[in-house]
Amino acid sequence: MMGLMMHRPLLVSEILDYAAEVHPLASVVSRTVEGDLHRTDYPTLRKRAVQLSFALEKLGIRMGDRVATLAWNGFRHLELYYGISGIGAVCHTINPRLSAEQLIYIAGHAQDRLIFADLTFVPALEKLKDHLPSDLRYVIMTDRAHMPENSLDALCYEELLEGQDDDRQWPEFPEDTAASLCYTSGTTGEPKGALYTHRSNVLHSLQAGVSGFVVDMGEDARILPVVPLFHVNAWGLPYLAPMIGADLVFPGSALDGDSLYDLIESEGVTSAWGVPTIWQGLQDAIDKRGGKPPSLRQIVVGGSAAPRAMIERFEKMGIRVNHAWGMTEMSPIGSHGFLPWQIADAPFEERMARKAMQGRRAYGVDFKIVDDSGKRQPHDGKSKGELYVRGNNVVSGYFDNEAATEKAMDAEGWFGTGDVASIRPDGYLQLHDRAKDLIKSGGEWISSIDLENIAAAHTKVASAAVIAVSHPKWDERPLLVVVARDSDDLPTLEELRDLIGESMASWQLPDDLVFVEAMPLTATGKISKLTLRESLSDYVHPELRGEGNG
Repeated sequence: MMGLMMHRPLLVSEILDYAAEVHPLASVVSRTVEGDLHRTDYPTLRKRAVQLSFALEKLGIRMGDRVATLAWNGFRHLELYYGISGIGAVCHTINPRLSAEQLIYIAGHAQDRLIFADLTFVPALEKLKDHLPSDLRYVIMTDRAHMPENSLDALCYEELLEGQDDDRQWPEFPEDTAASLCYTSGTTGEPKGALYTHRSNVLHSLQAGVSGFVVDMGEDARILPVVPLFHVNAWGLPYLAPMIGADLVFPGSALDGDSLYDLIESEGVTSAWGVPTIWQGLQDAIDKRGGKPPSLRQIVVGGSAAPRAMIERFEKMGIRVNHAWGMTEMSPIGSHGFLPWQIADAPFEERMARKAMQGRRAYGVDFKIVDDSGKRQPHDGKSKGELYVRGNNVVSGYFDNEAATEKAMDAEGWFGTGDVASIRPDGYLQLHDRAKDLIKSGGEWISSIDLENIAAAHTKVASAAVIAVSHPKWDERPLLVVVARDSDDLPTLEELRDLIGESMASWQLPDDLVFVEAMPLTATGKISKLTLRESLSDYVHPELRGEGNG
C-alpha cells in the first residue's frame, strides 16, 4: 500500500526562499577581491540571485547547460550557486589551483557555456582562452568601476544584473535534475566529475544538520568557510547555513593565519571549516598573539586526517574540534567527529583518542570494508580493508566517464574510496591510509598516516609527511619528510624515532629524515605525496649509502 502524502521535489532554490523568509536578519559578510568588506542578508541575496537567473536566461542558458565559476569565497559566488541551479542549469565550480592543463581539460570536458571569474583570475583566463571552448563567454565578477581592460570580450557582473526583475517563482523540475558539478583534483589520471543533483544537495545539507555539526556550532552560529566554494560545494555550507539561519563570513583570497585570525576576531566567528594545512597557520597566529580569538568555539577539520597534536592544541585552547571525513564523490561529508553526550565528560585522553579518529558515519551514509578478495570484514575495530560507501549523496558514477565509473563501483553498487580503514563496534571510523600511500616493508604494511601524526606532535615539527622509498631487502621503507618550526633548531632523526617508537614497533620507524622548506600542496590543500615522490625520485636509502638504521 502506498502512503497518501504529497510529493514535492527537493530543490536548491527552496533553501534560499526559506532563508529569505524565515532568517531575514542573518548576514553574509565577504572580504572582497576589490579590498572592502561587503555585507548583505538572505533576502537581498535572493533578489540578486533572481536577477542573475533572468540574466542567464537572456544569455541563452537553458536546463542542463554548464555554467562555470572561477572565484574565491564571496557573496557573488554564493549568488551564482542559486542563480545558476535555480533555473535548472549546472553550477560548475572550477578549482583555480589546478594546473593549466587540468583547467583546459575540465572546461572542455564539461562543455561550459559561460564562465564567471573573479578579478584575480582574469590574467590566467587570457592566457588560456585560445585553448578553451571557442564559444565560451566570460563574465568578470566586479562592478564597472573595477572592471579591467581585458582580451576576453567579457561582460561585467554588476551590469549583467542591472535592470533585471528581482522576484520570481523559481521553475519546478524533477529533484534528480543536475544542480552542480565538481571535478576531483586529478592526482592520478585526468580529473573526474562528480555531478550532484538538487535532491542530493538538499539531503546532504539535512544530513549534516542532524549529524552533530549544527548542535556543536550553537544557536548563534557565525560560520567561516575557509573550505573554498570552488571545492565540493564548500562542504555543503552554502546550503546548510541558509537552511539553519547561520551567518556566513567569507574570507576571500586571504587565507593565511594572521588574516584569518583578524577576520574571526573582528566578525565574531564562532565556527570555522577547513583543511589541516589552514589550521596550522591559524595555530601559529594564535601562538604569536598569546590566545585564540574570543568568539571561536568550533573548528571543523577535514580534507585529510588531522594530527592528534593539532586537535589537542585546539581543545586545550577551548576550541572544540569536529574531525570529519568525506570525498568529492560524497558531496562530501561522510562522517562527523561530534562526541556523544555519554563521553563528553570523559577524561581528556579518552576524548582526544576518539577525536583523532574520523568520527561516526553521517546519517544516510553506509560504510563497509572489504579485503583484497572483496569479502566484507567485521566492524570490530581490528579488521582492515578498503572502505566502500553508499548513500543518497554518493555518486553512482562519474560524469561522462564510463571507464572511471566501472573502476570505482563494485557489483553491489557501492563506491570504492581507496582508503584503508577499520570500523569499531561503536561506529567510529579509523582511516589507516590511502591504499596508494601504504608502505609495504618485508611483506607487512606500515601506515604513513600513523607515522605522520606522531611526528607532527614533536615541538620542533611544523608539518610532516611520510613516503615509501625503495629498499633492496625490504622492498619499501618509510622516509620522513619534515618542515621544521625553526630552521635553527632542527629535530634529529633519533628524537623523532624515539617519539614514534613510543607508539609503533621498531620495524615501522622511519630510516631517514629529509627537511623541506614547505610541503607541496594539492589543489585542495592536502600535502601532495605525488609531488614529494617526484622531487625525491633520486633519493638513495642510507643502507645503500653505507649508513642508516635499516
